[in-house]
This record gives sequence, structure tokens and C-alpha cells, in this order.
Amino acid sequence: MKKVLSLVLMLQGALAAYGQSVQIQKSITVDSLGAGQGVSYIDGNVYLYGDREVGIIREYILKDHELQYTQKEVQLSIDSKDIINHPTGIAHKSGKPVFIGNSIRLNPEGTQWKAVIYQVNWAGLLQTGTLQGNLIRTIEDDVCIQGTRPEYVQYQGRWYVATADYGNKANEVRLYDPQALVKASKTSEPGILYKKFTCSPWIQNLHFIPDKNILVLIQNQIEGRRWRLTFLDLNQSLAQGKEHVLKVIDFDKSDELEGFTLTRNGQGILVTSSKQSNVHWVTFDY
Repeated sequence: MKKVLSLVLMLQGALAAYGQSVQIQKSITVDSLGAGQGVSYIDGNVYLYGDREVGIIREYILKDHELQYTQKEVQLSIDSKDIINHPTGIAHKSGKPVFIGNSIRLNPEGTQWKAVIYQVNWAGLLQTGTLQGNLIRTIEDDVCIQGTRPEYVQYQGRWYVATADYGNKANEVRLYDPQALVKASKTSEPGILYKKFTCSPWIQNLHFIPDKNILVLIQNQIEGRRWRLTFLDLNQSLAQGKEHVLKVIDFDKSDELEGFTLTRNGQGILVTSSKQSNVHWVTFDY
């Protein structure tokens, strides 16, 4: 297990409940993901996803600091064709349409990207284990600058699908109307984009904390390396048109942070793209 990290938090307002420190309690290796791309906590289960020979989602039961694989695996393919080959974000909210992002770098320089948001039948995915018959709609995210990573957020009493760019030029967090999104073929169509604000670079994923109205940017400190979590006041960020930072937590880790989710009781999970020690339990002390 890696050395426990203690980082002083000087959070204001909404983050005060998380106390004075963040600690990595345990690190493990989870195989069969390819390069891990993220983690979601949905209906009491943990879902890890990555870019194996096809895009993959695997289901786990969380017990203490252990993940028990349920033997439920989703291959994001149709007729063995890899469709969502690089999954970047699962937007899941009870009673709302479910979206999965796909962010593909088309050239080594990172100046050309293909970004697609897929509306899926989540229950069908878990039942059949593939996209076959469970892909509802394919939406090109042509408003994006570099990639897409959907996550549900709440703003002024309504739920929106937020997404963000990866690179270090003109980065934005954007809010899409999910009811308009399910009828669209491109995010540039009228009525899709609701609001946006500029943000810092190297965002791999997003996580929303609804009871605190906080959006967490899951980032790297430099391109593809070193972990960073940036906590934003979502309301203030949207009002100001730029990120309103509550706190930045940098970790002394050299690999590529890809995902983060809170689970319960102030605990969370961090996921990296490394082959070894790619899943980490983090505790927010109250």
C-alpha cells in the first residue's frame, strides 16, 4: 500500500463538512480494464470502465476497502465492433436518460478530436452485456474543443448534462439540456447548450456533489501526469462565466488520474490508467 497522504484542506462554505484532511487509505490493482478511464457509483454498486480491446464497463460490490467483482461485464460493442472504444464519463441519474461519452484523440499533437455522446439503455446494457439493442442515440459533440465527459449536475432546480474539455486551450465546462439532447444528432443544434464557463486544463472526468452544489474537476497537473482534484462552486462558476475555485488538492503521484467518485460516509475512489495500483480509496475526514 502506498504511503498515506495527508493534505490540509482550507475549504470554505460548502466543503467545510469534509473536515481537515484527505487520506489515501488503500491502493489495489484491478485487471481486465485495459487502461482505466473512470469510475461511477450507481445504485450502490461501483462501475469501473476502461479501453481494453473494446470499451469495457465492469460492475463491483463495494465492501469496506474491497471491490468484489459481480461477474457482470459490459462490452461497448455491436456485433463485435468496438463502438465506444475510449469511454470517458457516464451520466446517470435516476429517471433521466443515461449517456456515455467517447473521446478520441485523432493525432499525436492533440489538435484533432472526435467526441461522441451515446444515449444508452442502462438496464439493457447490464442485462445483455453489450450495446446490441441498447444504443438509443448517437450524438456528435461538435461544440466541444477537446473531448467529452458527461456527468449530471443540478442548477437552479433542474438537471443538466455537464461535460468538459481536456487540453490547455480555451477549455470550457458546458451544460446541455438532456431533454433536447435525446432528440439531437449534434450538440451544436439549437436548444442543446444551456450555459458554459471557462476552466483549467487537463480534465479527465467530472463528478458532481449535489448536496454541496460542488463540481469536481478530475484533472492532471500536467498533460497526462500527476493527480489533481479541483472543487468548484457550480452556481458561482456559471454566474461568473469562469471557474469559481473552492479548493485544489494536488497529490504527489506521477501517473495519470482518470476518475473519481464519492461513495458513502465521506469515502471515495480514485482510478488511474496504470496497469498496477490503479484503484485507490480516499477518505475525507469529518
